[in-house]
Amino acid sequence: MVRVLVPRRRAFAVMGGVLAAPYVASGVARAGTDWPNKPVKYINLFPAGGATDVLSRVVCQQLGEITGQQFVVENKGGSGGNVGADAIAKSPNDGYTVGLMSIASHAISPTLYSKLPFDADRDFTPISMLWQVPNIFVVKPDIPVKTVPELVALVKANPGKYTFASGGSGTSPHICGEWLKQVAGINMMHVPYRGGAPALQDLLAGQVDMEFDNIPGPLPQYRAGKLRGLAVTSRERSPVAPELPPMKDFYPDFEITSWGGLCGPAGLPPAMVEKANAACRKALESEALKTAFLAQGATPLWASPADAAAFRRSDEKKLRPIIIASGAKVN
Repeated sequence: MVRVLVPRRRAFAVMGGVLAAPYVASGVARAGTDWPNKPVKYINLFPAGGATDVLSRVVCQQLGEITGQQFVVENKGGSGGNVGADAIAKSPNDGYTVGLMSIASHAISPTLYSKLPFDADRDFTPISMLWQVPNIFVVKPDIPVKTVPELVALVKANPGKYTFASGGSGTSPHICGEWLKQVAGINMMHVPYRGGAPALQDLLAGQVDMEFDNIPGPLPQYRAGKLRGLAVTSRERSPVAPELPPMKDFYPDFEITSWGGLCGPAGLPPAMVEKANAACRKALESEALKTAFLAQGATPLWASPADAAAFRRSDEKKLRPIIIASGAKVN
C-alpha cells in the first residue's frame, strides 16, 4: 500500500486551500490543462547509477505510461544535489522541466551551505513526495569490525586515521557520518564525491574505509559479501536487510530517512501541478512500481503539493540543529 502523507496540523489543510484556490480561477486555471502534450525532462540531482537514479527512472517509466508522454531523465550531479536543483529552479515554468526534490538539496543544504544559488522555499513548486529510503552503514571487508560499537572503538583508538565517503557534501549520508562523529565522539575524515555511485566505487576499491549511503546503492555488494554492513538509519530494520540493526539501537535519537519528491520551478501552472500530482499518486499505487521500490528498500510516499511543501520545511527544521551541532559547513 502506498503511504499517504497526511497533514499533522490543521494549518496544513489551510495551506492546501490557499494553494488550491487558483485552480478554479478562470484563465490561469486553464493553463496546463493539456499537460503533457510533449516529452517532459526530469532532472535527477545525482549521477547515473546511484539510488536516486534507479528510483527516478522507475517513477519516470510509470509516469510515461500514465500520461502517454516520455519522461526523459537527465542527470545533473554536483555540490550535494545543488547543481541540479539550481537547474530546475532556473528552468521555464511551463511544466516541461521537472525534477527531484531531495532531502540533500531542499532540507540539508539551506543550513549546511553558507550561500546557495536558489531558495529552497521560494524557487520551487512542490508537486508530490515520491519515496522514502533508509541509509545503510557499510565498511570495507578488511576493517576488523562487525558492529557499530566495534567500529566506534576502532576509530577512537586511531583518531584521524579512517575516512568515510558520501555522495556529496550536504547529502543525508554525509550528515549521517557527521552525526555519528558527534554522538560517538570520534574523529574521521569526510571524503565527498559527486554522487553515491563514484563513492561506492572507491569504497569497493579500498580507497576509503566506510560510508553511509541510500540502501539501494551498496545493497548488491553487501549481499555479495564485498562490503560488511553494520546498520541502517531507519526507525525499524529494513525488509531488504533485516539482519542489520537500526542505528537507534546504539544511539536512541539516530534516525534519518532519505526522501525524494517531484518539483518544478516556481510558478508552475496550477492545473499542470494538479494533473502531475494525480499522475504521481497513480504511479505510486501501481504494483510494478511498488515491487521495484521494495527491491531497492524504498517505500512509496505520496503527498499533495501543500503537504509536500510542509514536509520539506519540517525536515529542514528537524535537521538544522543536528547540522549546526556537527560543525559541518560548506562555504
